[in-house]
Amino acid sequence: METMYPWFKTLHIIAVISWMAGLLYLPRLFVNHVGLTPGSEASNMLKGMERRLMRFIMRPAAVATILFGGALVSVPGVVDWSMGWIWLKLALVLGLLASHGFMEKWRAAFAKDANKHSAKFYRMVNEVPTLLMIGIVLLVVAKPF
Repeated sequence: METMYPWFKTLHIIAVISWMAGLLYLPRLFVNHVGLTPGSEASNMLKGMERRLMRFIMRPAAVATILFGGALVSVPGVVDWSMGWIWLKLALVLGLLASHGFMEKWRAAFAKDANKHSAKFYRMVNEVPTLLMIGIVLLVVAKPF
């Protein structure tokens, strides 16, 4: 396991970057989608973009992030489970997963022409993954407690 650690870490970082790209981009697509007439060519184009982003980038990257992150923490001596930072980091990762879940729900609503939220709402929720990511990076690098 220990000899695989650099590979797990590399693949985890790549997966996180890919997942974060989707978590940051999809709400921007929603912002643009809000004002469009349902069934219009532009609306249908965004539906396709949103579906492909979720299906081919976000879902696989989220799964890979969790799998490679799990592989990392399974390497003996990598994590001191008595430290508080790892537990807060995992809570923030759950926040990212929740954000992903909400985006799945909102994407499905757009696909059915049943969106209930404003562009301002999507601009605000676009900040949530960024704030969670900042917290995660600070905890992982600084390990403050």
